[in-house]
Amino acid sequence: MMWSSETRTSEPGMSTEVMAFTGKYEIESQENYDDFLKHIGIPDDIIEKGRNFKIVTEVEQNGNEFTWSQVYPTKTMSNRFVLDKECEMETMAGKKFKATVTMEGGKISVRFPNYHHTAEVSGDKLVECSTASGAKGTVTMKRISKRI
Repeated sequence: MMWSSETRTSEPGMSTEVMAFTGKYEIESQENYDDFLKHIGIPDDIIEKGRNFKIVTEVEQNGNEFTWSQVYPTKTMSNRFVLDKECEMETMAGKKFKATVTMEGGKISVRFPNYHHTAEVSGDKLVECSTASGAKGTVTMKRISKRI
């Protein structure tokens, strides 16, 4: 399914933008992978193992409800959420936390305990940015995945 954007009008003068994230995406490139994961406290051996994985992101979207899964060679991590409602989520390190996922201008946004994550669809690409700030400065990892 290609990315699509449409405007639905429920009442005169009101419109809601609907974005289709649904699909499977395979990692194509990433910037600042090592620096970002070190910054948020991921151990070096885990960083090394994950560096060359062809991570697949599977997204199912039904209106404001999402299932967002990261498929690794040894496990799959999934987060289910409804936009603008608090939910329980899991970090890359396996820690559970509560967050509210929002969407603005077609971009999903969520604050994890140690970083802020955004995702958007651009053409047939899923573009994800994770930014961590702290005493050592700010590091942003950018991951681009192609639709498969």
